[in-house]
Amino acid sequence: MQDQRLKKLAHLLVNYSTKVQPGDKVLIENVNPEPDFVRLLIEEVHAAGGLAFVSYRDKRLERTLFMNAPEEQFALQAEFERARMDKMDVYIGFTNMQNSFAWQDLPQDKIELYNRHIWKKVHIERRISNTRWVVLRYPSAAMAQNAGMSEDAFEQFYFDVCTMDYAKMSKAMDPLVALLERSDRVRVKGPGTDLEFSIKGMPAIKCDGTMNIPDGEVYTAPIRDSVNGVLSYNTPSEKDGFKFENIVFEFKNGKIVRAEANDSERINKILDIDEGARYLGEFSFGVNPYITKPMLETLFDEKIAGSLHITPGNSYDDCFNGNRSALHWDIVLMQDAASGGGEVWIDGVLVRKDGLFVQPELVALNPEALRT
Repeated sequence: MQDQRLKKLAHLLVNYSTKVQPGDKVLIENVNPEPDFVRLLIEEVHAAGGLAFVSYRDKRLERTLFMNAPEEQFALQAEFERARMDKMDVYIGFTNMQNSFAWQDLPQDKIELYNRHIWKKVHIERRISNTRWVVLRYPSAAMAQNAGMSEDAFEQFYFDVCTMDYAKMSKAMDPLVALLERSDRVRVKGPGTDLEFSIKGMPAIKCDGTMNIPDGEVYTAPIRDSVNGVLSYNTPSEKDGFKFENIVFEFKNGKIVRAEANDSERINKILDIDEGARYLGEFSFGVNPYITKPMLETLFDEKIAGSLHITPGNSYDDCFNGNRSALHWDIVLMQDAASGGGEVWIDGVLVRKDGLFVQPELVALNPEALRT
């Protein structure tokens, strides 16, 4: 029997998140095949009058494919995928997360080739800027395990998070957008963290279910050369098949001049992929009221209520600070009291303390308000 919650989710992705219109060419890309959900998406695309195209990928096969591939193969694959992406109006991408570390033993030089060719040329340069896109994860036993939950409990959590009232959240985001767009100086404080930068003149973008599912963030971008201080992240982050922990960045005039983690050599190699990787491309508030703890899945963790993510690498075109890179790495800093607390000050005014907004016009973004 078909789970009606999946049908509701497919309808949301096609009609709310990407707003498929008659004649739209829609690429549905599924990593680790989940054909029943792809079928629901195809049906929704056709019902909206769109043209559906499907791409299946498998992380285990790609590990074998890339393990001994020369650079020419990465370049050709990027060329083929980029040509297809150029024809698309909409992109819906989802992963059935079976193993977060499927690429853990893929050589670093192969991962760099993948990021420099396929990820950068197809997704950063084409998909993100030229399609209406949404990405998500499909619920799996592996995700439940990462979240420390039973499969039944995780399934309920997943649908609560992914199909929440995004219209209500969107309205509550408006005052934060207005505040960020009229402001200049930001200061982030917490255990091991004292970071300052400017956002003067930068737009603020609300993510209210139209680009990620689950969603729930408001982001802007630091002025590229304005960042100074120390940033100590307090959540683990999976990147290219490796679990990074205890990440610390020190900034001077925008650049990460010191980077440490549980594998400092590996993290510095990632930051050396190109010049822009050592500068920030995004600063964002997480506000999803149903996500309260990290589960080693960035698409969820970056939306944790009371969190921030401060992102080395590429800046998005809709909030462009001049930084280009093959890297865009959303790393999460939790600021709730249980995680050690923290403060965000904007132009000398305390805006959020221990993960809760304190200014009257922003309290509607706190978890209790969004859940009611």
